[in-house]
Amino acid sequence: MKSLEEISKKYHVDEHVGFALPNPLEELPLRYDPWISIAKNIPDLIENGELRAEVEKLPMISIDGLSGHRQQRLARLVLGYITMAYVWYKGDEDVRKVLPSNIAIPYCELSEKLGLPPILLYADCVLANWKKIDPEGPMSYENMDVLFSFPGGDCTKAFFLTSLLVEIEAAKAINNIPSIFKALDHQDQDALQKALLHIISCLHNAKEEFEKIRGRLDPDQFFNVLRIYLAGWKGNSQLPDGLQYEGVSDKPEMFAGGSAAQSSIFQCFDVLLGIKQSAGEPSAAAFLQEMRTYMPPAHQKFLQSLESGPSVRDFVLSEKDDSLTKAYNDCVQAMVSLRNYHLEIVTSYILNPASRQSKKTAPSKETPEMETKGTGGTNVMNFLKNVRGTTEGALLKVD
Repeated sequence: MKSLEEISKKYHVDEHVGFALPNPLEELPLRYDPWISIAKNIPDLIENGELRAEVEKLPMISIDGLSGHRQQRLARLVLGYITMAYVWYKGDEDVRKVLPSNIAIPYCELSEKLGLPPILLYADCVLANWKKIDPEGPMSYENMDVLFSFPGGDCTKAFFLTSLLVEIEAAKAINNIPSIFKALDHQDQDALQKALLHIISCLHNAKEEFEKIRGRLDPDQFFNVLRIYLAGWKGNSQLPDGLQYEGVSDKPEMFAGGSAAQSSIFQCFDVLLGIKQSAGEPSAAAFLQEMRTYMPPAHQKFLQSLESGPSVRDFVLSEKDDSLTKAYNDCVQAMVSLRNYHLEIVTSYILNPASRQSKKTAPSKETPEMETKGTGGTNVMNFLKNVRGTTEGALLKVD
């Protein structure tokens, strides 16, 4: 990994937006207008009770008219939104167990072509679901919007765009990776320390962006509305056998919903800093490894390439230099700080609303397990605590 050009071309990691898709398209060729029309009107169609009928009326449209990666990613985003809206609909007990063939077949064919599972993922709703309002303006929350929304008003924008902006701030550190590997090759302690300091700055900026979510996203709206449409059909009691993709398979398939664990950026820093999540609690480590299969294949290869590269941690240990060790530890601590804040957000946006909901419906009962699961299907607090604990365990002892 000798240059930014190699990182960009080989691994689809952009110099400016990291793992996000640069400049996503907003329109598809005319034959795909029926898909786009539904995706752009999901909140109204659900409110009016018309969405499922509209989806079932859709013609079968071949994916052969999609040319290039960005058209394919937009079509996948559109089909992902339609699928989630069709399955979960109004968020009550009326859940569909079969996705009609007119959506299932093109969705599965396109997903296979892109090397992704046929469900709405972080790579879709966060990384490929954005635009600038003023194309010449800054990459800022005020000058950006999502391409498609679920019910819940501004919830979709607040959740997905804040996640994207956190991702972009952290990803600015990726530009330093060639310098880091060069420093390790030349055993250049000063250059490595400088690169580590830049990573710390990027992670601090990412946390500052993350903290803005509280002023943008209402916890009860997120929990009671938006979160419904992010759930998957793996480890979900409402679809215990999974979802059947009509015309593709006679058996239901199980896939996890979109989750921050599907973000390549924080797994990237774990690998780069030698934070061995595999040394932590087995179920958390296995889930993180599974979530890699929910990342675009080029990003999976990027993480594998990092893993096969020289070790920052081993070099820092071998140098036994206090200032270098401090820089390394400050990097790890910045990751701990982000994961601490993620735990705080989960408490505010999942646990507390779940508790309020539970008291309204069944005051004497504990909060149901499904209410406190993340969209990826895990017990979210246990998972995040395990990941944070393993991260803290990577801190080097200083004499």
